[in-house]
Amino acid sequence: MIFTSDVFVLFAFVFYPLYFAMPGARSQNALALGASYVFYGWWDARFLALILGSTLVNFALARRVRGKRALLLVAVAFNLGLLGFFKYFGFFTDQMVALMQALGVSAHRPSLTIILPVGISFFTFQALSYVIDVARGRMAPEPSLLRFATYIALFPQLVAGPIVRAGQLLPQLRQRQRFRWPNFWIGAEQVLMGAALKLILADRLAPMADRIFEQPALFDSFTLGLGVVFFAFQIYGDFAGYSLMAIGLARIMGLRFPLNFRRPYLATGFSAFWRRWHISLSSWLRDYLYIALGGNRVGPWRTRLNLMATMLLGGLWHGAGWPFLIWGAMHGSYLGLARAMGGPRRQHPLMRWGARAGVFCGVCLAWIFFRAPDLDTALAVVKGLVRLDGVSLAALPNKPQAAIGGVLIAVLMLAETLREDCAPARRALALRPVRLGRALLLIGALPVLGQFQGGAFVYFQF
Repeated sequence: MIFTSDVFVLFAFVFYPLYFAMPGARSQNALALGASYVFYGWWDARFLALILGSTLVNFALARRVRGKRALLLVAVAFNLGLLGFFKYFGFFTDQMVALMQALGVSAHRPSLTIILPVGISFFTFQALSYVIDVARGRMAPEPSLLRFATYIALFPQLVAGPIVRAGQLLPQLRQRQRFRWPNFWIGAEQVLMGAALKLILADRLAPMADRIFEQPALFDSFTLGLGVVFFAFQIYGDFAGYSLMAIGLARIMGLRFPLNFRRPYLATGFSAFWRRWHISLSSWLRDYLYIALGGNRVGPWRTRLNLMATMLLGGLWHGAGWPFLIWGAMHGSYLGLARAMGGPRRQHPLMRWGARAGVFCGVCLAWIFFRAPDLDTALAVVKGLVRLDGVSLAALPNKPQAAIGGVLIAVLMLAETLREDCAPARRALALRPVRLGRALLLIGALPVLGQFQGGAFVYFQF
């Protein structure tokens, strides 16, 4: 089920009144769990057994894991094995077959076809962080299976995050949530802004980015560069839009989810970028992998190796394939180089914008490998960019749509820059009349500028 679909609107109109009519936290959780299974099973009911099995195993392991390192290893192996089988079986099988054939050994890929369950990366990391936190003594095991199952499957964040820690959500699920108008208005505003990012920005930019990555050899350097920039803002609008809608839908329920994006393309360094982009994943990798490897406490070279290992896993988390590994390696290199050059310094505004431009270009270069369907396509885009064969609009597909996309990007960046750099503008944007006017403007703009045939969110594939 997709947040921007008609069926989800009907789902929400049925769910929310029933949710607030429930007499206690237990009945609210039971309704939320049942509704979440309907939400997830709408895509493919067969995978309800997968999320239910993951829930039961992690619930049972967490009750006994404290002080038992072997049991923690079993929990980690179970969760990563589950993720690995569904997500990486095909990739590693292909690599093994290719290696054996290169050595002269006859080998063929098995005919087994594995469907990737939507959201498996997100609910697996949520379950894994819970078990690790219990093992480390950071929280007590959750005594209620119903509450734990609701934490794992809660529909706003189930299929594309943000990754919500057990310590953040479980205490909220212990209390009956009452309908409150402030929560409704704040949540509705976030849902509306998220829908605008998805339907107006991301889905309008997607066709041009898709066209360029399908046949990069047809386009000159300028058009290729424009396509890469369009994808950078497509994935931002798509994923930040989903996250905002998820946060808003939870807020209407009375639940608080963590912020997942904070103006990432205004970052002046790569570390800052990862404190602003997909914050729930980057903080997860920091807390459960980078620090576990020794973090920055083990000398400069080990620190860089830890950064590289963390970002390589971040690349693999997104998908099985060499382009994702290269994307992760590029960000690992960026972070290692930034650490070698020293920490941030006080910057003149022009220097700050220069740093922002440099970070954005580096991020866009890495996005090429993230977006390309294979390594050959990614390299073709890079080769086309370095050709520098002039600025031409002749090959630009659908010029009016490209112009609209450029205007939308400019408007977004202007609004984000005002919030980032201008305190008076930030205070003005927080005023209730201004927020109401912005909401009415978006309500009017959605039917006119929204693209309602864009389909699933990008991060559903992860």
